[in-house]
Amino acid sequence: METVIADMKQGIDRDAIKTAGSILKDGGLVAFPTETVYGLGADALDEQAAKRIYAAKGRPSDNPLIVHIAKIEDLYKIAESVPLKARTLAERFWPGPLTMIFRKKECVPDGTTGGLGTVAVRMPKDDIALALIEAGGGFVAAPSANTSGRPSPTKAEHVVQDMNGKIEMIIDGGEVGIGVESTIIDMSEDIPMVLRPGYINEKMLREAIGEVMVDPALFSVESGVRPKAPGMKYRHYAPKADMIIVEGADNKVISFINEKIGEALTEGRKIGVIASDETTECYSKGVIRSMGSRKDELSISKKLYSVLREFDSLGVDTIYSEAFNTPAMGQAIMNRLVKAAGHQIINV
Repeated sequence: METVIADMKQGIDRDAIKTAGSILKDGGLVAFPTETVYGLGADALDEQAAKRIYAAKGRPSDNPLIVHIAKIEDLYKIAESVPLKARTLAERFWPGPLTMIFRKKECVPDGTTGGLGTVAVRMPKDDIALALIEAGGGFVAAPSANTSGRPSPTKAEHVVQDMNGKIEMIIDGGEVGIGVESTIIDMSEDIPMVLRPGYINEKMLREAIGEVMVDPALFSVESGVRPKAPGMKYRHYAPKADMIIVEGADNKVISFINEKIGEALTEGRKIGVIASDETTECYSKGVIRSMGSRKDELSISKKLYSVLREFDSLGVDTIYSEAFNTPAMGQAIMNRLVKAAGHQIINV
C-alpha cells in the first residue's frame, strides 16, 4: 500500500481533507495531528475499520479506542447518559486534551470499545483534527499513530517511521503542542476517576467538579499493580534500550549517572542520558539529550517522545533519565517515563 502524505504545516488543505474524509468513510485509516500526539483514525462506528487500527498498530484487541468528535452535541449520540459533572467538564475543557468515559449506546461497536460497555470520548482542539472528523462523518476512533508499545508520535516523521505502507494517508500538521496523550477520566462511576494523567491535571479537575479519585495504579512503582483502564496494563512509550529513572537530590542524581557512564565506557557500552537544560553540562560523557527547561513544562512534554525515539536511532545500550516531578504536568510526564522504563526506578 502506498501511503499518501498531505502537507498541512502551513494551513488546512480542504481538498486533502475531503479526500481523507472519504478514506475514513470507506473504511480506511488516516493519521492526523491533534494538540496532544498524532492519532491513527478510522470510522468509530465501523467495526471492521476499527479492527484495521488494531492490525496496523499491533494493538491488543481489549485496549479500547478513543472516539473523537467535532461537536459537543455529538456526544449525546454515542453516550447513554451524560452526567452534569461531565457537561461541566466539557464546557470547561472541550475542545481540549480531556477524554471522558461514558456508558455507550448500541451504535458504538464492541470493536471500538475493546468489548467494554463504555466509550471514551474527546473533542480535540487542533483545527486539522476537527476538520477531518467532520469530513469523516463525525465520529473518528483514534489511538496514537505508532506501533503499539513504541513512543507516541509528536511529528509526522514519527508516524512515517511506524505506519508508512500500512495506512492510506498521513496528514502532516507539524509538531504537536503538548506532546503527551489526553487526560482520561471515567465519568461512568459515582465519583469520577482519573485513569490516565495529562495536561488537564487533578487540581484543574477538582476545581471544576469537586471530588475526583485517581487510579492508584498510575503511580505505583510495582509493575504488577493492575490499573483500571485496560490499555494502561500494557507496556507503552518504550525505547529499544533498557531505561532507568534516577530520583533524588540533583547533585546525587548527577553523581550517580556520571558514575554509571564511567562504568559503561570501560565495558564498551553506549549510555544515553535524559537531562534538562539546567543539567546537561553536568554530564561530561555519554549521549546527552535535554528534554527542555524545568521552568517550561510544555518544553519537556513536547520533547519526551522525540528524545526516546532519537535514542533508538542512536543505538544506545542503556538510558538513564532524571526524574521530572514538575508542578503542573509532573504526574503526566512521570507516568510516561515510568512506563517507558518498565517501572525501573533508583532512589539515590
